[in-house]
Amino acid sequence: MKMLSESEAGRYRDEGYVFPLQAFSAETAASYRAAVERTCADAAPRPATLTGTPSYRVKPYLLFPWAASLVRTASILDAVEDLIGPDILVYHTTLWWKTKGSPNRVPWHQDGTYFGLAPHEHVTAWVALSTSNPRTGCVRILPRSHRTGQMAHGDHRDSTLMLSRGQTVQAEIDAARAVPVVLRPGEFSLHHTLAVHASDPNTGDDDRIGIGISYIPTRVRHVGPTRLSATLVRGRDGYRHFDPEPSPAADLDAAAVAVHQDSNARFWQASRLIPEMARAH
Repeated sequence: MKMLSESEAGRYRDEGYVFPLQAFSAETAASYRAAVERTCADAAPRPATLTGTPSYRVKPYLLFPWAASLVRTASILDAVEDLIGPDILVYHTTLWWKTKGSPNRVPWHQDGTYFGLAPHEHVTAWVALSTSNPRTGCVRILPRSHRTGQMAHGDHRDSTLMLSRGQTVQAEIDAARAVPVVLRPGEFSLHHTLAVHASDPNTGDDDRIGIGISYIPTRVRHVGPTRLSATLVRGRDGYRHFDPEPSPAADLDAAAVAVHQDSNARFWQASRLIPEMARAH
C-alpha cells in the first residue's frame, strides 16, 4: 500500500527527511509508552555503554513482544517501502528516553558513520511516543546535508551525550539552518542515513520518549568482517547478508535474552573492528 505522496517522497529525496507521518493513534502511542515504562525504566539512561553491555533500550524488539509489534507497524513499513522497496530488514533500534529536565543531548552526527552499511540506503524512522518539540529536545536536522556524503566524525567523552561514543561531526555546523522535527505521540519522521542531525536537552514538563528504527533493504550489506544479524519485517530476503533474528515469545524469555546478547555482542565487535566508518566508504 502506498503511504507517501509524491511530494513527501520528493521531500525525502531532496531534503533528506520527511515528517510528520502517522504511525498509529495517540491512544496506541500511550499504550506503547506504558510498555516502555514498564519494561525499560530500570535500563541505563544511555542507549548503550562504552563496553558494549546489552541494554534493554537497544534492539528491544528482540526482548519484548510490544517492541516486535511496533517495528512491524504497517503504516511505517508502507512509508519505508515507498523509499527503499518491499524487502525490508530492521538492522538496529534504539529507545530514546530523555527525562524532563535532563541535560542529555545528542551531538551533530550521521547515522551511517558507525553502522558500516553499503550502499547508503538505510532509513531511520523516529517514532514519537510522547510529545517531541524544541522544549522537550526534539531532533533537529540539517536540510540537504545527506547530499554531502559521508563526513568525518570524532569521539567525545561527555556524560551528557546520548551516543555510545559521543560521535560528532568534525565539520563546522550552522545550527541556525536546522529544522526541528516536531512530532505528536503516534507520529513519525523518516530521515536518510547521511542526514546530519542532533537534539538538545529536555527543558519541557514531560519526558521525551521515542524509538529510532533503522530499516534497510535486503540488498544492503555490512562492509566489515563481522557477520551481523537483522530481522526481516516485510517481503523476502534473497541476499542473506545477515543472520535472521527470531521474535520474542514473551518478555525477556530465556531464548530472547540469548538472541539479544548475541546480536549486541556482534554489533559491538563490528564497532571495535571498524572504529570510524568514514574510512570504509
